[in-house]
Amino acid sequence: MVMERHIQIFLNRLSFVSITIATLTLLLLFLQTPQTCVPPNSPPKPHLKFPKSSCDSSPRELLPIDKKNRRLWSSNSWQSKVSSFSHFFTSIRHLGFLHNHSKVLCVSAGAGHEVMALSKLGTLDVTGVELVDSPPLVSRADPHNLPFFDNIFDLVYTGHLEEALFPARFVSEMERTARGNGVCVVVVEECGDDDVRQIVGLFLNSSLVSVANVSLVGLRMTRIIMRTRMS
Repeated sequence: MVMERHIQIFLNRLSFVSITIATLTLLLLFLQTPQTCVPPNSPPKPHLKFPKSSCDSSPRELLPIDKKNRRLWSSNSWQSKVSSFSHFFTSIRHLGFLHNHSKVLCVSAGAGHEVMALSKLGTLDVTGVELVDSPPLVSRADPHNLPFFDNIFDLVYTGHLEEALFPARFVSEMERTARGNGVCVVVVEECGDDDVRQIVGLFLNSSLVSVANVSLVGLRMTRIIMRTRMS
């Protein structure tokens, strides 16, 4: 019994010492300033992201928008798509629906390939809109509720009707913003006559001008041109 009591006392003391050491260790961790790879007296660099960890010394630069755009626009992929759109809109120009003085709206313009292509062709007034803006080419706007007055664009273009949540509303906004006797140009994945009729049926204030299969950004597409009626 005496031996067991001594062992119990020893274990109690050992437990107390362990708790004390653990407590002191936690206090030291809280009080000690963590060491980083960045010198404490280094000048501030607001254009750099803060390192993800204390050993991550590689800076992550936040590019200014103009520098980011220059890098994007100089890429082969970007230039190839812009070239494809330039060829596409040249064919629209040859049909007599596009001129340098035309006022053009690109709905759901993505990053703005078509906007840049139109500008390069000499179109002086081009507006691109998308749910997420891509300045300076594309502004933010809901294609189902365009922030423009009625009858102000000579040509309204979209290549993303198939992705619209409400296609009928999407098309009605295209027609509303297009001038009387203007045109709405829609490009969809290559389709047959039945699909074309369904798309044409969405246009309640326009008449069909032409349908053609075209190649755009390396894809086989169907181009539908509608002429809006005079209101």
